[in-house]
Amino acid sequence: MRRLELLRVEHRDLDSAIAALVTGGGGDQMQIARLKKRKLRLRDEIAILEDALVPDIIA
Repeated sequence: MRRLELLRVEHRDLDSAIAALVTGGGGDQMQIARLKKRKLRLRDEIAILEDALVPDIIA
């Protein structure tokens, strides 16, 4: 549960960092692309952990 919260915080932080680089014009495109790729990996890991928390119910 703690790991999930840490991933969510990191995902939000990356979102803020990407937005700052894009609006500020200070970041190069490669750096922004790396941050976006990391953000997508975090989203996937968050989804996996969330799925593990919800039991499968076969009706």
